[in-house]
Amino acid sequence: MTDDSPVNLSEKEYSVIDMLQSLGLPRTEATAIVCLKDCRELRSLHIELVSGLRQPEVSVAMRPLRDRGWVDERSEKKSKGKGRPVKYYQLIVPFPQIVQTLEEEFLKDNREKMDALRRLRELEIMPEN
Repeated sequence: MTDDSPVNLSEKEYSVIDMLQSLGLPRTEATAIVCLKDCRELRSLHIELVSGLRQPEVSVAMRPLRDRGWVDERSEKKSKGKGRPVKYYQLIVPFPQIVQTLEEEFLKDNREKMDALRRLRELEIMPEN
């Protein structure tokens, strides 16, 4: 996919977004990851056109992805006219590694919940003095 020819997301890509959401990622972040996963670099406008996200949603989605170290951002001044620089985004962590990280977070969260349930059961069993 090139930056010049936006294509709408496929049914499979929407399924990936749904699965990422089920693992706890917000919709906008999941959508941004799917847009970037098969590309070297995309302009913010391209992500907007492909995903249906609005410009502020793209910006907000990219912040936590940058914080996680998954996305890199660069700005480029417009060659003509005034206005804000054009933002370019790139997924810098391979998609399978993102999935592995989400899996590890999911397992850790579930272990903590199972531990809490076990402690609750133990408290329920113990007689009060």
